[in-house]
Amino acid sequence: MPNWGGGAKCGACDKTVYHAEEIQCNGRSFHKSCFLCMACRKALDSTTVAAHESEIYCKTCYGRKYGPKGIGFGQGAGCLSTDTGDHLGLNLQQGSPKSVRPSTPTNASKFAKKVVDVDKCPRCGKSVYAAEKIMGGGKPWHKTCFRCAICGKSLESTNVTDKDGELYCKVCYAKNFGPKGIGFGGLTQVEKKG
Repeated sequence: MPNWGGGAKCGACDKTVYHAEEIQCNGRSFHKSCFLCMACRKALDSTTVAAHESEIYCKTCYGRKYGPKGIGFGQGAGCLSTDTGDHLGLNLQQGSPKSVRPSTPTNASKFAKKVVDVDKCPRCGKSVYAAEKIMGGGKPWHKTCFRCAICGKSLESTNVTDKDGELYCKVCYAKNFGPKGIGFGGLTQVEKKG
């Protein structure tokens, strides 16, 4: 039977999605404005979405909810984090998201939201706003401050590690905090004394 009502139904709001405003994910259609993480409500795109059955999440919330648990598992490869995602409304012990309460009354304009608690960067101590925020070690950082504490190299989720609230590249972390001895930490030769 043909669909006389226009397009498919949105996976989030169940209203008709027309072709010009359609985003498809996991065999379902969404309005661009409805394509949001179910936990933190962050806007998603094809590079940041992670689908689980009929639910869609940003990769961070998906990892916290469905990824491996425990110390050493977090936002990316090599990242040590014990962040449970409580600040995003995830209740990992029960396996379902808590209800997310808006920070402003529902009748307020979305542009008139109050800035309540702005995160502070651990490196410089200044406010970190969403446009410049990178999460590392369970804390928000400025993109420009997201560098190795020893060599100053710019970090990414694939090469970041944290220890005692500070960020390091994998190389500096291994040299300073990894195992020592022959075959570890770059020591390859033993000098002969004589």
